[in-house]
Amino acid sequence: MKHEIIIAGFGGQGVLSMGKILAYSGLMENKEVTWMPAYGPEQRGGTANVTVIVSDERISSPILSKYDCAIILNQPSLAKFESKVKPGGILIYDGYGIINPPTRKDIKVYRIDAMDEANERNMAKTFNMIVLGGLLKLMPVVSIDSVVKALRKTLPERHHHLIPMNEEAIRIGMEIIKEA
Repeated sequence: MKHEIIIAGFGGQGVLSMGKILAYSGLMENKEVTWMPAYGPEQRGGTANVTVIVSDERISSPILSKYDCAIILNQPSLAKFESKVKPGGILIYDGYGIINPPTRKDIKVYRIDAMDEANERNMAKTFNMIVLGGLLKLMPVVSIDSVVKALRKTLPERHHHLIPMNEEAIRIGMEIIKEA
């Protein structure tokens, strides 16, 4: 099974780290992975996206023009990537960053109000893990246990005390995602 995913939003939303954690999680499960970030020189506040491929078989190229799933966290990213989801694919968007929601009828569209939920629960730094939880509910690409192991690997040790909160955020995301 191969999953080709794009995650796109503004720099500072945790887009690249979400992709990195997803890729590391795949490595923990002995899967083939690619992680290909793209961002403007602004980084924080500019647009950022990352392509992640997680596969049971060798990956021929990390460069894609169409995706099985797009996670969209702002309006400019929706304009750029909505058309690049394969027919029958999945588009997940955060309601906070999108004014004009997706319009395609040949894909499954899901809304996750991750930013609102993160702010309500005073967990703003776990916004991206809430979104990742929504993805894992729809596409169990990797297990939550692998994500927790990946967090231990990617987060600096001084932030390891935040891992239980991140795990909780993943579970919250799994609960709040809904079909649009």
